[in-house]
Amino acid sequence: MSGITPQEIKREFLKSKMGIAGITILTILIVTSIIAMIVIPIETFQEWNNPGSWILYPKVAIPIWINLFMVEKIPEHKILEDPNIQNILQDEISLTSHQFGLNFDYDYFPNDFIYVFSSEYSGSPLLKMSVIRPDGEKLELLSTSLPHSTSKTIHSERIFSTDSAIKKNLVLQSEKFQFPLERLSAEDIVFSKIQSNEPLKGNYVFSVDLYGVNSENQIHESKLIIGGKAFGIMGTDELRRDLAVGLLWGTPLALFIGIVVSIASVVMGLLYGVYAGFKGKKTDETMMRFNDVIYALPALPFLIILSVTISNSIFLMIGFLMIFGWVGIAKVARSMSLQIKTRGYVDAANMMGQKDSKIILKHILPQLLPYAFASIAISVPAAITTEAGLSFLGLGDPSFPTWGQILHDANTFGAAARGLWWWIMPPGVMIAITGLAFVFIGNALDAIVNPKLKR
Repeated sequence: MSGITPQEIKREFLKSKMGIAGITILTILIVTSIIAMIVIPIETFQEWNNPGSWILYPKVAIPIWINLFMVEKIPEHKILEDPNIQNILQDEISLTSHQFGLNFDYDYFPNDFIYVFSSEYSGSPLLKMSVIRPDGEKLELLSTSLPHSTSKTIHSERIFSTDSAIKKNLVLQSEKFQFPLERLSAEDIVFSKIQSNEPLKGNYVFSVDLYGVNSENQIHESKLIIGGKAFGIMGTDELRRDLAVGLLWGTPLALFIGIVVSIASVVMGLLYGVYAGFKGKKTDETMMRFNDVIYALPALPFLIILSVTISNSIFLMIGFLMIFGWVGIAKVARSMSLQIKTRGYVDAANMMGQKDSKIILKHILPQLLPYAFASIAISVPAAITTEAGLSFLGLGDPSFPTWGQILHDANTFGAAARGLWWWIMPPGVMIAITGLAFVFIGNALDAIVNPKLKR
């Protein structure tokens, strides 16, 4: 081990298929982390547990790619934000019209539809909502006045398909359908064929018209949400959160936790063990007994107690993991130090009067670097799984969307019993893949450090 140079380590590592596989997976994870940090705003941390930020998303929606394997297509959740806008002013009447086009090509009815808007007006403008279906039929959905105001005001509102006025207007147009409408929901009527209550595929145009008299009215925010059962590439959870956001942000968080804890633990363990072994006698005895005390502590129960009594901050948790992560490395480093300090060049350095710190840093620690690299790689999965385990038990930092926190939420809402596999499997798979990458790298380095492990 002592004769291995960095160039030899690199050459031997590149010969290892396991090491190359580990580096490839790690590179993909790092690229994913960089993309997540660039594409997804960092404010996501603050909004992850804010239900108001996800109100427009569907509950427990399945990933949209599932439709590729389905004979009957599940409706996707659509958020239409770019309407075709027309402003017309004729005599005393002003008209602001927003039109939303929708291609509906699914075999099930949508869950609902919601129109979200914010309007600036004065007086009592009339809001009319209608839809032109693929068969050319036009259905009037709503006709209502906005609250009266003598001065310019801004009014925000959400119109739901469950509004009784919409259902009443549709029932009044029942002569257009060849089946009774009384027991059907508004979305089941709007998206139904004329002849039978089956989904009608094709292009729909939803129109929202705002009429005003002697005033120019404006609609600043205008969104039409067609509620579906599928959304995004990873689906959503019970709190309507986009799981792709949590999984992507979970990648840099997992790498940060794993790498910081493993590097800090290995550095602490190396310095502690090498110093104890080099000094020997009472210093060694005292330091190793203290090491034994920490080593004998049951780590998981203590981590749970510390998380409950002090704080569940993710940064404090990293500190707690460091406290319990260095003791095993210190023991190995001490035994290596005891061997290395008997070598001739260490004796020569002592005889030349070099300081202990210089001998440790210049002559002993460099000999342990290959072991340190292997230890860092092997320690990362333990740190990641420990954090995930604490988060799963509800002791993690809920303000960060870590993979363990996502699994905890899935367990809380009974995702397994409800068959919501897209809420459980992806974070579990990501934890396993990340751990596997570092295990591959660690084993490849371990085989270089300990040639006896080579087959």
